[in-house]
Amino acid sequence: MSPNEKPEEVVAEQTKVTELSLRPLKQDPKLQLDAHGDAYWRAYTCDPAFTAELPQSEKLAPGWYAVSVTLVAQGGHVAGPRLYIPNEDGVLSEARSVELKQSGTDYAATFYLPCSAQDFRFDPSIYPCEFFCGPLQLTPISGRSQWWATLSRLFRFRLPSVKLFMQWCRTGVRILGSHGPTALARAVYDTWLTQTDENRSTYVDWIAAYAQPDDAQQLAMREAFPKFPRQPVISLITPVYNTPEKYLRAAIESVLGQIYSHWELCLADDASTAPHVKRVLEEYRLRDARIKVVLRQQNGHISAASNSALELATGAFVALLDHDDTLTPDALFWVAKELNDFPVAALLYSDEDKLDPDGVPTTPYFKCDWNYDLFLSHNLITHLGVYRSDLVRKLGGFRTEFDGAQDYDLALRFIEQIDATQIRHIPRVLYHWRMLPGSTAIGAEQKDYAAECARLAIQEHLTRQHIAGSVETIAEMATQRVRYQLPANLPLVSIIIPTRNARKLVQQCIDSIRRKTTYGRYEILLVDNGSDDKEALDYFAVLGERGQIRLIKDPSPFNFSRINNDAARVASGDYLVFLNNDIEVISPDWLSELVSHAQRPGVGAVGARLWYPNDTIQHAGLVLVAGLAGHAHLGRPRGDHGYFSRASLIQAYSAVTGACLCIRKQLFEEAGGFDETLAVAFNDVDFCLRLQDRGYRNLYTPYAELYHHESATRGYEDTPEKMIRFKKEAQILQERWMPILVNDPCYNPNLTLTGEPFTLAWPPRIGQFEAPAGTKPAADTSA
Repeated sequence: MSPNEKPEEVVAEQTKVTELSLRPLKQDPKLQLDAHGDAYWRAYTCDPAFTAELPQSEKLAPGWYAVSVTLVAQGGHVAGPRLYIPNEDGVLSEARSVELKQSGTDYAATFYLPCSAQDFRFDPSIYPCEFFCGPLQLTPISGRSQWWATLSRLFRFRLPSVKLFMQWCRTGVRILGSHGPTALARAVYDTWLTQTDENRSTYVDWIAAYAQPDDAQQLAMREAFPKFPRQPVISLITPVYNTPEKYLRAAIESVLGQIYSHWELCLADDASTAPHVKRVLEEYRLRDARIKVVLRQQNGHISAASNSALELATGAFVALLDHDDTLTPDALFWVAKELNDFPVAALLYSDEDKLDPDGVPTTPYFKCDWNYDLFLSHNLITHLGVYRSDLVRKLGGFRTEFDGAQDYDLALRFIEQIDATQIRHIPRVLYHWRMLPGSTAIGAEQKDYAAECARLAIQEHLTRQHIAGSVETIAEMATQRVRYQLPANLPLVSIIIPTRNARKLVQQCIDSIRRKTTYGRYEILLVDNGSDDKEALDYFAVLGERGQIRLIKDPSPFNFSRINNDAARVASGDYLVFLNNDIEVISPDWLSELVSHAQRPGVGAVGARLWYPNDTIQHAGLVLVAGLAGHAHLGRPRGDHGYFSRASLIQAYSAVTGACLCIRKQLFEEAGGFDETLAVAFNDVDFCLRLQDRGYRNLYTPYAELYHHESATRGYEDTPEKMIRFKKEAQILQERWMPILVNDPCYNPNLTLTGEPFTLAWPPRIGQFEAPAGTKPAADTSA
């Protein structure tokens, strides 16, 4: 059939839904039985796939089709199901594949089939998981229906430029003249629109698709929260000063629109000179008894006004709301739910975004779970921050000497009173921060004094906690850096460098260490793993004779884990640094920086910022993605600080690379060293996850900087033997750590596991509220 034939003429003969049978491709996924004898599928790799086929005697005619399937996750997460469609030659094509979009447990898409077909390929997910899969159903669609779908998408389409629009028009005219209207619909829908979804999708689209509860979901929330065992009153603390009327009303209306009704809004006017402020506050106070207002007689600035609002509060928890910002309608519902799910919680914080001057949400900050070191770099909590009221009062509320960073100072003092397990992160955008001239929502540099107050607040926190260190502001980002003090008697550090031949790389590495390192006590252990190059052997021998290194001969087959474990046993240092032979030192204090963190109680492995020779990022921490691990901010150039500056901030990650890793020797031995069954790949990730499992934080510091001439000696995983070994080691890691590989606490479920780290997940791994069946109201619903 030619492309300009009308699909409705072909599919008119097909009056029923066609079901395709699913057969595992390459033995993944595999069918399992649960304890009740019910069948489900288990995907073991990141690329599970089915052959989807019709009965032997049947074929689908060319034309438009809708595909649908029911997928229910039993363990892990289902995401990104994709159908591969034959091209004009009958070959399954990546270019003609379509991703099925989610609606509850149903997934669906529309596509054009250019030729008769019996077989398709169906990938149910993009990473390992356990799932139930219903039949894959195909339904013919008329050409007329497809035209309407195309036109509706065109109305929503955001054209990137007039020039591109004119180019598309000229192409469209040619297709229309040569092949007819159906071919044009196919071209527009199946190519121009469908294949550019990722490029044209915006955060606003994402909100509409995944983060905005519809009427039914809001109703479910309203019916659910009266059944919560705990229904605490949440007091919103809002200092007000000369707020533009429309923004003040928007802030108050966002509270009135809350699904969870057990709140009070405590507004303190800080002697505003704008006449509308008192009028608006009085209007709302009379409208709703939950709105309380105090009118200050003298302007005292934000901390004093916040304390006045705090005096009005009677709730068990207080939440901080700025006078020109807004809450999402479900904000306090999710706070209340979290307090019921985790009754010990004392401090909660959520994700947030900003409102541009037109009121459009933008720049979402999807945060990680509690990350103390990141918090000392910038205020991770900010919005929406919710605190136990009794502790806030015990601490004396807000301190006026920290105006501009008063909430940061409060949070620093607050966390000193509680355990880390009492700090809960709600991975949902619950707060819209308005971008106005002079606001720190535009940039922290808008208020330089705020950065200085933050620095002083962190310095006081270190003093109260008896931590020897100093704090400095990084003006470019308006963030903070804590320098931890080294002991007067520096501990010995053993730098372990495995190599096979590679004289030039080893010489570059060792020369850079000896020439640039300012840390005074270290030894270098060079492990010669079967070198056979005379030039390299002569060079290694000379180094050993001069006493510049300790040369260790290791003729055994290459095994990264074993080589480093063996060297660690004979190392004399109290600290170990595992260093690739293709590393070159940049910053003279790199070793001081690594050891200053490794010495801290509760810290496990410490990783550095590694650059490619072209000054783009090779390592800035590892994010657990796609069932394995990916480099955060990979390829970003110097000056690009990454997602909310995280490429340039000290913080915890679940794992850091073994190419440059520092750790206390005693802790390395207690954790069992590197797993020698992981000979080449993922041994560093596995080791870091074992440390994290034992309660240690693995840290990344951007202030230890080195070049990494990656894979300069071993090469890439590009031979059949290497690929088989890589896959085997990946499977070991997945089987051992799958729950955390798809739920990295240092990442966020709204961010992708399959694309570039720190970009939006389509869909996210966190859904809308579904009321549990059989929930009954509690007898006592008091705070």
